[in-house]
Amino acid sequence: MKIEKTDVLVIGAGPAGSVAASIVYQAGYKVRIVEKMKFPRFVIGESLLPRCMEALEEAKFLDAVKARGYQEKFGAKFVKDGKICDYQFANQFTNGWNWTWQVPRADFDSTLARTVEEMGVPVDYETAVTAIEFREDGSSLTTVEDINGEKRQIEARFIIDGSGYGRVIPKLFNMERPSNLPPRKALFAHMQDNKRSTADEPNRITIIVHEKGIWIWVIPFSNGVTSVGYVGDPSFFDQFPGTQEEQFRALIASQPYIAERFNDAELVFEPRVLQSWSATTDRFFGEGFVLTGNVTEFLDPVFSSGVTLATVSSQLAGKLVVRKLKGETIDWHKEYMDIMMQGVNTFRSYVMAWYEGTLDTIFFADNQDPMVNKQICSVLAGYVWDTDNPYVKNHDTALKKLARTIELRDIINS
Repeated sequence: MKIEKTDVLVIGAGPAGSVAASIVYQAGYKVRIVEKMKFPRFVIGESLLPRCMEALEEAKFLDAVKARGYQEKFGAKFVKDGKICDYQFANQFTNGWNWTWQVPRADFDSTLARTVEEMGVPVDYETAVTAIEFREDGSSLTTVEDINGEKRQIEARFIIDGSGYGRVIPKLFNMERPSNLPPRKALFAHMQDNKRSTADEPNRITIIVHEKGIWIWVIPFSNGVTSVGYVGDPSFFDQFPGTQEEQFRALIASQPYIAERFNDAELVFEPRVLQSWSATTDRFFGEGFVLTGNVTEFLDPVFSSGVTLATVSSQLAGKLVVRKLKGETIDWHKEYMDIMMQGVNTFRSYVMAWYEGTLDTIFFADNQDPMVNKQICSVLAGYVWDTDNPYVKNHDTALKKLARTIELRDIINS
């Protein structure tokens, strides 16, 4: 069997893999990406967060992304029963990027992968990893198979697994673990948004509370298409019979905030279902490899954390791999996993608070504290590693305390 040699093998050509590959390649090392799918390919996670811009900038992707003319995103709007909570990233607590993009992911991911190819990194599409052998010195021999059934092996000094939902290394080495988040389902589609208002759209994502635990995303793109999705407990969808399109149309009609805008809108593609997406693993690294992006843990689409966690983890992992290849000793637990878990656990607290209704109390409260608003806005912008922010540092307790304070205040004032 043919054997190829590289310094670093990257599994997956999505944002995680592309960012990591770029950073390692820029440091002067030989990198190869293998990607199971043919690009462009559809995936959700279409509303980015400002924190990921730092990773895209370090990977030298910003110019290529800007050239695509994607919809700029300046905030996040939450709607419930006529009340509106509108967070503008320019008002955030943390010093950082205050805007980002909303992107059709098929085009966005292809843009990143194509850019890293143009740098000089080969990308083997429609090529699946079938086996990995790790050696005592940390190097590896990976067997891959292309769409024609031809197999070859890739010898690498290190592997970065950015395979997303494919979760290659966790599956091969029995590292997958169940998430502590309950299973949820999304029914979504892209729609021609001919009734979009230019007064307040489309420069942010809109998240609508349909009922407790059930919410809707509305993500406008610059091409006149808008992504619309319903998310909640799988049993919620059982009350809407028929095909997935009939279910989707019935859901649109049942929500007054979006019914008029999308009731007769043309579908770009038939509604699709994604469910039981939450997954994790017991460790993010091992001798000769590191996991990035959704391979580590994917939580929930509600706060658009997926691409941010993917790009930031790959930004950090790429730099650590470079140091490793230079001969440094890396404390992967302290320098990587602990840092990434800070971000994952902060987002997890917000996801849980969202579904429990705690964030409803905070988002739709009257007379909100401006400083608290700024601090929570920073989390929504993806700055979940800024522990100077009390709503990051104390993410597991601060939201519940704030909600209780608001509820007590409202009782006293009533």
